[in-house]
Amino acid sequence: MASLQISSLLSSSISSSSSSQTIIKSSFHLPKLPKIISIAPNTRPSRKLFEELNGQLTHTIIQQNDHHFSSNKSSLSPSSKTKTITQLYAILESVSDRIEMHQNIAEQRNNWNTLLLNSINMITLTASAMAAIAAISSSDAPLLALKLSSALLFSASTGMLVIMNKIQPSQLAEEQRNATRLFKELKSHIETTIALGNPTERYIKDTIKKVLALDRAYPLPLLGVMIEKFPQKYEPANWWPAKTSPRRSNKQNNERKQKGWKKNGWNEGLESEVKDVLQVMKRKDMEDYERLGNLVLKVNKTLAIAGPLLTGIAAVGSAFVGQGSWTSIVPVMAGALATAVNSFEHGGQVGMVSEMYRNCGGFFQMMENSIQENILEEDEEQRENGELFEIKLALKLGRSLSQLRDLARKSAYSRVEGTTVDEFASKLF
Repeated sequence: MASLQISSLLSSSISSSSSSQTIIKSSFHLPKLPKIISIAPNTRPSRKLFEELNGQLTHTIIQQNDHHFSSNKSSLSPSSKTKTITQLYAILESVSDRIEMHQNIAEQRNNWNTLLLNSINMITLTASAMAAIAAISSSDAPLLALKLSSALLFSASTGMLVIMNKIQPSQLAEEQRNATRLFKELKSHIETTIALGNPTERYIKDTIKKVLALDRAYPLPLLGVMIEKFPQKYEPANWWPAKTSPRRSNKQNNERKQKGWKKNGWNEGLESEVKDVLQVMKRKDMEDYERLGNLVLKVNKTLAIAGPLLTGIAAVGSAFVGQGSWTSIVPVMAGALATAVNSFEHGGQVGMVSEMYRNCGGFFQMMENSIQENILEEDEEQRENGELFEIKLALKLGRSLSQLRDLARKSAYSRVEGTTVDEFASKLF
């Protein structure tokens, strides 16, 4: 009886061990073990078997992890959003580089204005003093030396004045300052778009066009592409890319008025308000800056011609010093007047004032284009949000929303009554 119990116990232990072997084989991919293993009650698994099992398990896990990592890596691809943000960062780096360049060149050309002004004035005054000394000199040798020195200095002053008046260093510096400000504005807009995380392919293309338009409007080199300093008439600056907006038909306008539409912050009242403000800008601000721009342009032309002309007269007159009272007075007086004219033109930075008016006129021209693009756009979803556009328009004109609406009402009343508005649209400049 006892032998039967022992044999049944052994058979059950063997069957349980064989089943456990089957589980281990399926879990750890072990080689197939013999089906009959005699296990004594006090025996333990050998260390060699444990190390073999542990090594196979580790190798299997590593292979599975490597396969999983490689499959995930191959499945990853840059999304369109990441691509556009990367492109925006590339554009941002280019804009930052342009800001640095325009800042440096603005400082350099401002130094040109100061150094050339001081140098030319000193040369002119020295030549005038030599001509005056030559007029009271009685010896022939010193008289000839003074006359030649005075003529050479006046000639050098004339040549330098011609170059300085041609390039207008104060206007060049103002151009670069405006370019720096506009590039900083574009940089801030790009950074805001990146922070919001909603860039699009269309925004990328528009931003590139803006950068290239600024490059054309404010070139860095002087030769070949320098902005004309003395055009025939006043021309506002243009630093934005050209866009074409489809015009809305009258039939579509009537349908929208009947429906009482309101979409993307736009409605009929807001469109009328923006149009009325635009009329004030055209009648008051833009006309005034055009008048002032033409006036400053004429003054600058006159001064640019008068300076070299006076120094040229002084250079010719210095050759005849000592041959009469008037021949001695002419070079001295012409040199003094040339110094005064040069100081007023470049010391007063008339070229900078001309560029300032040109930039202000361009600002209002850009505002007009922006308003026209939004109003004439048929699809309201493609427009800028109406409420946001109204806020931006008010801030750019230095007004609050209530002041902007009051201005629009005044413009509407004046149009009905046939009068003119007695204030400018902009309160900033």
